[in-house]
Amino acid sequence: MEKETFDGDGFLTDPGIWNEDLAQRISSEEGVGELNDEHWAIIRFLRENYLEGGLPAVSHVCHTNHFEHLCLPRLFLSVKAAWRIAGLPNPGEEARAYM
Repeated sequence: MEKETFDGDGFLTDPGIWNEDLAQRISSEEGVGELNDEHWAIIRFLRENYLEGGLPAVSHVCHTNHFEHLCLPRLFLSVKAAWRIAGLPNPGEEARAYM
């Protein structure tokens, strides 16, 4: 991966260059490993909502997708990793504090 496509915190600077191969590479770097159907459901949900201009509270991401309450740490190890794998840009310092 080219360093100029990521910021200093490891977030993709342009969500438009994201693709599933890039997601899998980021997942491997994050220690998440091979992405399965549950991962992809969350990734697509995060991307669709972000690109439409908003996201539900993190606590509702799993519920909305009919997964158990703490699915993000189980699937992605952290909210930050899920956000990075979904190819979304840096959410800002305040939001990162909750990741």
